[in-house]
Amino acid sequence: MRAVIQRVSRAKVTVENNIVGEIANGFMILLGVGASDTSEDADYLADKILKLRVFEDEAGKMNLSIKDVNGELLIVSQFTLYGDCRRGTRPSFTNAAPGAKAEELYNYFVNKCTAEGIKKVQTGVFGAHMEVDITNDGPVTILIDSEKTI
Repeated sequence: MRAVIQRVSRAKVTVENNIVGEIANGFMILLGVGASDTSEDADYLADKILKLRVFEDEAGKMNLSIKDVNGELLIVSQFTLYGDCRRGTRPSFTNAAPGAKAEELYNYFVNKCTAEGIKKVQTGVFGAHMEVDITNDGPVTILIDSEKTI
């Protein structure tokens, strides 16, 4: 699994002119599921993201996690994170998981984050065309890939 995590002061996702998810201070997570991913990848990613210390403490150092600041999550499915542009200029998405598997692991990841006590977890609509609006705070943007654990 791959995730692009952005620390935000606000974020929202809109589908067909309706806001389907909206948060204040927290993380906007774009989540891609790979063809070989399992629930273990989702567990790893959730654990890593929820412990990621990128919020400032009283000394101004990035030393606090999303839980420490009672932050919120907006999680949006993003299969294009598996776009392979090494050949030509049109990305190949053969390494992305098929829709049913991707949706299952996406929902597993969302439920895992909710179960870990995050006060507000919002989502987009899986497979829909979405408009994502964020205010990146910092800016802070982190890429995490469950295949790159070493």
